[in-house]
Amino acid sequence: MDKGKAEEYVGSEKLYADIQYTMQQAAYMNSGWRSEEDVRQYLRKITGHDIPDDVRVFTPLHINYGPGVTFGKECFLNFGCTLLAIGGITIGDGVFFGPNCVLATEYHPEEPSKRHQLLTKPIVICRNAWLGANVTVLAGVTIGENAIVAAGSVVTKDIPDNMVAAGTPARIIREIKR
Repeated sequence: MDKGKAEEYVGSEKLYADIQYTMQQAAYMNSGWRSEEDVRQYLRKITGHDIPDDVRVFTPLHINYGPGVTFGKECFLNFGCTLLAIGGITIGDGVFFGPNCVLATEYHPEEPSKRHQLLTKPIVICRNAWLGANVTVLAGVTIGENAIVAAGSVVTKDIPDNMVAAGTPARIIREIKR
């Protein structure tokens, strides 16, 4: 969704209905043991997009807006991930998420009188990136191809291709070893 449309959509009845549908389907998906194929079928309903047959998601998966998420091939999301996706989340081929990762495309203005406004920026996780356990990625961030984000990091800025980042806020610590 382009930025102009996203800003118009925030606060609309259509968005509210889509969020309610997403949360309902996610609750069904998370309500007991599901086969990998069952989870992919729920994700197809939730996102309205094709989900490749090699995508693996360990539930529970918490998601507020399914149409905002696209999955590449051979993705893996471990237990307890949260996708706040009104701004759009693109997950590239071969991406791995450790348990309890949070991707938040939504944020609020700092100014107290405007803090109830909801703003969005997309998140892009490029091919073969790996997010360790408990990584948080904030709105507007792109994580580059093959990048690794260490467990517990909070990513506030883009991570270039082939780099390892760690910390809060996440900083580049070195290039990927070849």
